[in-house]
Amino acid sequence: MADNSRRLGGVAWLWVDGMAFEVVSEPTWGVSSVTRQTLASMSGISGYSETPKAGFIAATIRDTAGMRVKDFEEMTNVSVTLRLASGKEIYGVGMWTVEAPEVNSTESTFAIRFEGEDVRES
Repeated sequence: MADNSRRLGGVAWLWVDGMAFEVVSEPTWGVSSVTRQTLASMSGISGYSETPKAGFIAATIRDTAGMRVKDFEEMTNVSVTLRLASGKEIYGVGMWTVEAPEVNSTESTFAIRFEGEDVRES
């Protein structure tokens, strides 16, 4: 029996509203909720500003015969789960896509990015 307890990378799985999609490469995510920017004046550092930042889940996935790429552009208020090789799960609810997918026909792939305010890791 294989012992995967030390596996940290190399495989990933993606689900959108319970539907599985084949991850080809570049699964990325972020759960940050704020962006901070240093505020400087001519006499020194004044402090920082803080603005809200959406969390995200993104990946390059495979375009398959049973899939309509246009459907991704219309996805809003969806649940997204990314499971990593380490066993960690990243999940978001109430997410939406932020860019229209552009398909690479040579590889039959496209990048997809979901953003939302409730992205968590477990």
